[in-house]
Amino acid sequence: MWRYMWRTTPVHRWEMTGSSAEDSPPELPEEAELDAVQPAGDGHGPLFHRVYRTSIRGAQISAEQLMRQITADLDVLAPSEMAKFQKVHGEEGEMRVGDEYVVRMPGPWDGPVRVVSVTADAFRLVTLEDHLEAGQIEFRVHATPRSIEFVIESWARSGDRLSSLLYGHLRAAKEVQLHMWTSVITRVVELARGRMHGGIRVVTRRVEEDDDSRSPHRGSRSRLAGLHGREVNFDASRSKEYTREAGWHVDDMSAELPGEPSGDPVEGGSWQTACRLIDDYQLADPGTVRAAFDHDAPLEGRDMLLEIRFLVLRIGVGVRVGTPYDEVRVVDGRRARVFGWSYRTLEGHFEMGEMHYEVWKWLDDGDVEFRLRAYSHSAASGPLWLRLGFRLLGRRQQLEFYRNVCRRARRLTESQLELADVRTREAGS
Repeated sequence: MWRYMWRTTPVHRWEMTGSSAEDSPPELPEEAELDAVQPAGDGHGPLFHRVYRTSIRGAQISAEQLMRQITADLDVLAPSEMAKFQKVHGEEGEMRVGDEYVVRMPGPWDGPVRVVSVTADAFRLVTLEDHLEAGQIEFRVHATPRSIEFVIESWARSGDRLSSLLYGHLRAAKEVQLHMWTSVITRVVELARGRMHGGIRVVTRRVEEDDDSRSPHRGSRSRLAGLHGREVNFDASRSKEYTREAGWHVDDMSAELPGEPSGDPVEGGSWQTACRLIDDYQLADPGTVRAAFDHDAPLEGRDMLLEIRFLVLRIGVGVRVGTPYDEVRVVDGRRARVFGWSYRTLEGHFEMGEMHYEVWKWLDDGDVEFRLRAYSHSAASGPLWLRLGFRLLGRRQQLEFYRNVCRRARRLTESQLELADVRTREAGS
């Protein structure tokens, strides 16, 4: 607890909504022994697909030497105050498929695992019966001209209902796990005799247990269906009247995204990745705003039920997506490819307004950016206490939401590109 409270290593945490199609664990290799295995399908609660990564600059050893040190004695990674990696099956001094370890932790937290894959730059473990989790975890290194990239990627559900309660609801186990793996990454940097660059980045994609998380939860479906008959409470044709002088909030923010070569957007590049993120409404922090909508419905005219979270309050409001656009614009003689869409507030919302999400690529130099543009005003109708609360407290929360959307646009685009790059390298090896 002392180490956790006084940790100074910067950890950047980002959460997203995942899907079974994109976030299911990889198939176990044919040579893997399957007796006593506890795969993710045997677990309880949501599936968490998580990627921890850092960059190591100035390392005194190569990526392959670093991995050899780790696989020779997995316990060199263990944060001494909270865990020990004990080998219980297999020869000491090396790691082979079929070797087994137990992660010893204080309390009833011991976790048996088995090695299912080993290469020169990676190894993967699967959980065994009686582990607190059910799933797989992989450790990888990759050398770049400037750094060694170290990645831990896991696909796991809680091993039983009690663990699911501790992890998903009370969040105690989640923080213990975070401290565990970030401490391991810190040890890896020390082993490489280098320095950490950019802190530790952690991206979590959550897939719900009872349904594909791309579909609305059962409790949201009826409320989502109830939005269809509501009218928009914002008249976009009068946008020139919506000025700060007239009492409206007018906001325009942007974030620089990873660049591309000049010319049309690159297949699978920064522009396309960011477009997919906004199309799937991933830029809102799920701890602040969660959206329920039908992903199979066309984007144009899509109704979305937004659950706004403030302290202990859960406030459901409706918005409707307008016509999406994908066009080339000319600004000061420069051409830019722009994809975007907006949503407008519906009756019953404590606000009336419109918000645009856009991804721009400047075709002359390849710069890519995310832009957020919004008009808002407290609504003239709807629950009085909500409208009053928005007038008193909403502006600060609103601006923080906008800033966080811009931060997530950059970080999630970077993370998705990094993960895609890893997948490409793995496919080619």
